[in-house]
Amino acid sequence: MRFWRFLGNPRVTIARLIEGWGSETREAVAGQHILAVQDTSELRFSTTKENRRGLGRVKKGSCRGVVLHTMVALDATTGSFRGLVSGDVWTRSDAVKIDHRKRQIAEKESNRWITTAKAAEEVLAKASMITVIDDREGDIYAHWARTPHDKVHLLARAMQDHRVVEGGTLFKYANSTPFCAEAVIQLRTRDGRPGRDAHLSLRFGAVEMRRPKDCIEDDLPESVSLNFVEVIELHPPTGCEPVRWMLLTTHAVSDAAKAWQIVDWYRMRWTIEQFFRTMKTMGLQVEDSQLQSADRLIKIVAIAAKAAAIVMQLVQGRDGADDRPARDVFTVDEIRALETLAKRLEGRTNLQKNHHPHRSLAWASWIIAKLGGWSGYASHRPPGPITMHNGLKYFRAYADGWAANV
Repeated sequence: MRFWRFLGNPRVTIARLIEGWGSETREAVAGQHILAVQDTSELRFSTTKENRRGLGRVKKGSCRGVVLHTMVALDATTGSFRGLVSGDVWTRSDAVKIDHRKRQIAEKESNRWITTAKAAEEVLAKASMITVIDDREGDIYAHWARTPHDKVHLLARAMQDHRVVEGGTLFKYANSTPFCAEAVIQLRTRDGRPGRDAHLSLRFGAVEMRRPKDCIEDDLPESVSLNFVEVIELHPPTGCEPVRWMLLTTHAVSDAAKAWQIVDWYRMRWTIEQFFRTMKTMGLQVEDSQLQSADRLIKIVAIAAKAAAIVMQLVQGRDGADDRPARDVFTVDEIRALETLAKRLEGRTNLQKNHHPHRSLAWASWIIAKLGGWSGYASHRPPGPITMHNGLKYFRAYADGWAANV
C-alpha cells in the first residue's frame, strides 16, 4: 500500500525519477573515458480491448506498452558498468498526422538521441572523455552536427547511405577503399542468431557528410567531418548472414589499431541489451506488472531501470576484478546497513567468509547474493541477475527498517 501511494503521489514525477538515475554515476565516472551507450526498448503489458490501461501502441504487433530510452555509462578500458546516466520513459499517443519530413527534429520522437546525449554532459561532467555510442537509429544528421564538442565524441552504426562531399554516397565511397587488416571476433548469441566466430576484414577513412536535402533545420551546417570504420565478413559460414558494420565516428582514426579500437567500443554496446534483458526476462520481469494506470506503469519502469542497473553492477562486481568501492552503487546509510548484515551472513568455516575488501563493491555483492539465496561457496554457480535481484529486494526492506530504528 505504501508503494502504491508512492507511485500515485503527484510529487513523484517521471522527471525526478530519471534525475535520480545518475546520482551515484556522477562520482563513479571521475577521471575516466566513459562510453555513454544509449538505446530504446519497448516494454509490452497485457491489455484487452476493453481495458487498454491507458497505454499507447508499441511498434511490434498490436500490443500496448511503454517506451524506455536510456543511457548507461561504461568504462572505455574495461567495459565495467558505472551506472545509469539519463533517458526518458513514455507511452505513445495517437499517430502524429503531420508528415515526418515537415517536422523539426525537436518535434520528433527521434530527438531523444540528441536530448539524452545533452543530458549526459552534466551527469558525466567529471569524466575525462565521453564517447556517446548509438545503434543505427541514432544515425541522425542533427545529432552529428550538434552533439560532438570539446571532450564529447559520437560513434554510431550508419543506417543511411549518406551523400558525401567526396562524391556519391558513403557506401560507394567506402567500397573504393582497400581493406587493410583482418581479425577474428566472437559474435555473442542473440535472438535468432547463435554465437560464433566471425573472420572480419577492415577498412577505414575520412568523409565529409553532406546535409540531407530534406533537412528543414536552419542552424545545421552544410556538412560535417567524420571518420568511417567498416568491417565485413567476406566469407561467412554457410547459412549465416554475413557481418557488415559501417561505423561512423568523430574520433580520429589514423591506423588499423585505432580502427579496431572503434570496433571494440561499438561492440561494448551489447551491455545495454543485457540491461534491457535484466529488466524483462532475466531478473525483474517488469512486464508482469498488474498496475492498471499508464502513469504508474511509466513510473514503475523508471524505478525498475534503476534497480536493473544496480543488479548488473552487483553481478559484474561479484569477483572484485576492478576493485570498485561500494559507494559507486550504495549510499552511506545503505553501506552502514550492509555492515550490520555482514557478520550475520558469514559461516563458521573459512570458505563461508566474505574475503573481499571491506566496503568494496565485491564485498557488497557477496552480501546481497547471500540474501538472494546464494550458497556462498566458490565452487557453486556464481550468483546471477535473478539471485541479485532477490537479494536486493530483501536488502531494501531491511535497510528501510534499519534506518527507521537508528
